[in-house]
Amino acid sequence: MRVIRVLAPNPGIRELEGTNTWIVGGQPAIVIDPGPEDAGHLNEIVRSAGLVGAIALTHDHPDHAPGALPLASVTGAPVFAARPAGGMRRIRDGETVSAGSASLTVLATPGHTPDHLAFHASSASSLFTGDAVLGRGTSVIDPPEGDLTAYLRSLRRMRDLAPRTIYPGHGPVVLRAMAVLDEYLEHRAMREHQILKALEGAWRSIDELVGEIYADYPSEVHALASRSVLAHLLKLEVEGRAEKRTKAGVVRWTRIEPRSCERCGRPVRGRARYCGSCSLAVLQESG
Repeated sequence: MRVIRVLAPNPGIRELEGTNTWIVGGQPAIVIDPGPEDAGHLNEIVRSAGLVGAIALTHDHPDHAPGALPLASVTGAPVFAARPAGGMRRIRDGETVSAGSASLTVLATPGHTPDHLAFHASSASSLFTGDAVLGRGTSVIDPPEGDLTAYLRSLRRMRDLAPRTIYPGHGPVVLRAMAVLDEYLEHRAMREHQILKALEGAWRSIDELVGEIYADYPSEVHALASRSVLAHLLKLEVEGRAEKRTKAGVVRWTRIEPRSCERCGRPVRGRARYCGSCSLAVLQESG
């Protein structure tokens, strides 16, 4: 299977060297993530791809999606996305995007964003992962759009496919796909352990947690780190393992022992007696 990378000219802390636009197959080809609306980049995509039969988006962030409709207007190819803008077509989990000899299966991978998709080329044991897995470093999970629980579930779904190669949205090609997916899951488990340990017997702000956990990291990454810590705290709150309080305008968190719903036995948030469903049922019964 022919795979060509065209690197967009948008380097940054999140984008690494820039957005990877992937050309898959040929005559016609599938283009994944045309990137920003940059004339030089779009011209290089057309030059490298030749005939384009389909354009697919992993998600609608501005470093991945704005070039899609301009590329479609030049090539006549349809644009497929989970959260389509005007002129695009919606695709869902389990469907396929095909052009020429290339066929990619759509895999819903929410977590980085609610609309995030990966594309699986089963014949080549390859995954095009957008921002769900990067070629270097870890993906940013930024609430409220980012959801860590959903993201961990998506990592496990990708691992279940046993890919050999990952073509990420940023950074180099990953040739140790299964090992990197395991590393991603282990990394999140390690961060959760660090956060829970830091919250034992204390109320801590996110800034305090970042200062302790990321003490050996450059200060310029601390803003992104604070978003990751928040994602973990929100997950722990839903699981009933952390709670927050606000005092003098400062939000602080602490660790708590998980509690079970007195009615159904499922985990509850904070120190509540009932889960959300049972709370509603109890209100209806008492009414």
